[in-house]
Amino acid sequence: MDVGSIATSHLGERQKLGLIALEMAKIHTIHANGSLPKPTLWHKMHNYFTLVKNEINPSLSVDVPKVEVLEQELSWLKEHLSQLDSPVVFCHNDLLCKNIIYDSTQGHVRFIDYEYAGYNYQAFDIGNHFNEFAGVNEVDYCRYPGRETQLQWLHYYLQAQKGMAVTPREVERLYVQVNKFALASHFFWALWALIQNQFSTIDFDFLRYAVIRFHQYFKVKPQVSALEMPK
Repeated sequence: MDVGSIATSHLGERQKLGLIALEMAKIHTIHANGSLPKPTLWHKMHNYFTLVKNEINPSLSVDVPKVEVLEQELSWLKEHLSQLDSPVVFCHNDLLCKNIIYDSTQGHVRFIDYEYAGYNYQAFDIGNHFNEFAGVNEVDYCRYPGRETQLQWLHYYLQAQKGMAVTPREVERLYVQVNKFALASHFFWALWALIQNQFSTIDFDFLRYAVIRFHQYFKVKPQVSALEMPK
């Protein structure tokens, strides 16, 4: 039996795209026992920011945006993304390669490591996964999926979720939501990495990772901000 984590370079393969989209669609249908769940994103991100501001700020690297800038961006994200009406669903929230197990014999994937799982915006979970195409140890955003690959993935996802045909407008709507929430993913993990850099004993250059995520956030923000929802 050939079972193991999917390599970053294989995420864009057509078969694996469909399998991952199908599995995420299943996860997103887990219900909250009748209650109306609130997204964890803003609460967690606010807590991360507060920790950075109060505990880490004096020692922040010059390569990291100033706390005042981070506070402005956090406010902008919440105001801008909250208007997109992305459904709140049960999310994995950390779907990088090592958390996707592929069974080539059975032809399916399973997700593992639900440490960060919780109810969150549908588009955040997908956008976060797309960001993970770039990798972690050797981050390369040239691997971020292009528009056509994303549309294919999103079509698989919506079809699995609805159990019926989907329209181009539905796919385009989710495409816009996902790419905008991918900004929040960059910001979230950049703040997380600053905290890890201060307190973690893991042998990893968290500061470098935070700088990379902040850089990508500001690089793509103008283009992503300009995306408009389909009429």
